[in-house]
Amino acid sequence: MNAPVSLAVVGSINVDLTARTERLPEAGETVGGGRLVREPGGKGANQAAAAARLGARTRMIGAVGSDADGEAMRQSLIEAGVDVADVRTAAEPTGVALIVVDRAGENQIAVCEGANGAVSLDGVGLGADEAVLAQLEVSMDVIRRLASEAKGFFALNAAPAMDLPDDVLERADLIIVNETEYELIPALRTAKRVAVTYGGEGAELFESGLRIAAAPAVKTEVVNTVGAGDAFCAALTIGLASGVDAARALAGACAVGAAAVADARSQPLLEQLDRYLAG
Repeated sequence: MNAPVSLAVVGSINVDLTARTERLPEAGETVGGGRLVREPGGKGANQAAAAARLGARTRMIGAVGSDADGEAMRQSLIEAGVDVADVRTAAEPTGVALIVVDRAGENQIAVCEGANGAVSLDGVGLGADEAVLAQLEVSMDVIRRLASEAKGFFALNAAPAMDLPDDVLERADLIIVNETEYELIPALRTAKRVAVTYGGEGAELFESGLRIAAAPAVKTEVVNTVGAGDAFCAALTIGLASGVDAARALAGACAVGAAAVADARSQPLLEQLDRYLAG
């Protein structure tokens, strides 16, 4: 790649409370023998931490509470190399995700948005050469404003799945979803550029409904799938925004996703993106 990409990540910051169990509970069932882990999370923070570790100049635009969790989440992002000057302190408590992960790395997640409901672009400028990556764990008003104000490459991880306004669909240079989200958002069939992930089956990239690239998954031991999609999003956004060709960028993002699932953390330790692009 050339000079490091400047990236603004706009999105959620959560504390992940993760119970690691032998298997996921069925509806109405209690599963014992779990081990509780408390760690940094939130799709936005996960993507920002991954982007910084992959080598992008990364800043986080988000919100936390005035509680101890908020300070801990800020510090975690700083340690990952993320600029947190635009992480505001809200009246609500820091967001929380309740997660259960089984022995195979599969998960169930319930999110309490907390301070993430206060994420705003007020007083925040977006640079002409700055790429933007966002997700749908913040309000659609913020996403629509990003679509209007982002001057550079604009990527959206459309998760959790919901219908997207026409102005967002038309503006996004890249929309990233998993196969379930792709089925739930029919308008993506004709969107400008869409990346679809298939877990252990790899990923595909479409332009106006036509497949332009595909990449297989990199085989690895699955420990935790929670942060893998976020690492993939960061890697693909950085790759495409920096001018890497579609097939190589997609393959590199799959390699980053594989490195993430082999790490127990929601914000895994990663190498520079060039390492993964090299195959």
